[in-house]
Amino acid sequence: MVDVPNVRLNNGVEIPQFGFGVFQIPPERTAEIVRTAFEAGYRHIDTAQGYRNEEGVGQAVRESGLSRDEVFITTKLDNSRHGDPVPALEESLKRLGTDHVDLFLIHWPRPRHDQYVQAWKGLEQLLADGRARAIGVSNFQVPHLQRLAEETGTVPAVNQIELHPRLRQAELRAYHRENAIATEAWSPLFQGGDLLDEPVLADMAARHGKTPAQVVLRWHVQLGNIVFPKSATPARIAENIDVFDFELSAQDVAAIDALDTGTRRGPDPDTFG
Repeated sequence: MVDVPNVRLNNGVEIPQFGFGVFQIPPERTAEIVRTAFEAGYRHIDTAQGYRNEEGVGQAVRESGLSRDEVFITTKLDNSRHGDPVPALEESLKRLGTDHVDLFLIHWPRPRHDQYVQAWKGLEQLLADGRARAIGVSNFQVPHLQRLAEETGTVPAVNQIELHPRLRQAELRAYHRENAIATEAWSPLFQGGDLLDEPVLADMAARHGKTPAQVVLRWHVQLGNIVFPKSATPARIAENIDVFDFELSAQDVAAIDALDTGTRRGPDPDTFG
């Protein structure tokens, strides 16, 4: 078993730093693939209402032989449900087959619709009554986070953002550090792209006896990011989590930092939705 460290969130809840994302995994294959992830040592599963595969996650948990408190489950509020997050989560709990989630996130701020503060107040209610052990946001920019701070009483436990060596998000990560918000990275490998072909990564991989993908995932871990790569291939699932037996030097980290081009693979949070 891989010994994955935990990150303590700002309300005391502990989250495994390394998890498994199920974005774009077909619903009919989700249970099988998540069971494979459990066998490889993952205990943190990241899904969303919009992924349409919560049922498969719940099935995998039930069939795994693991107790509920051994698995950290995150789901995210569907973009169409900002006005009613409480019943939306109730529906997720039924699909997941559990009475609570460990982390519930607003998936996108959708600022033009101007409902994310209202949605956040609903999440505060879910936190208070225990249906979510922690609450947070996803794809929020600094102004969105500042508005939550000004108009509500709860600091998000996490902000899950697109984050990889092509988009290091230095300003946003600095805001997180200053406000005790944990940083979660989606698309941690730039969804492939041209990132893993970089010679500097190939050189590091050769020196450490690892793959370029493992080098990038180790970079995330050393930055303190909570990270959850997605794969449907058993060998790759096992390979991705095998990043806790080596360490990048400060020079390695700086060289990976230098790959930043400000390039997004996903939508711009200021305009999406």
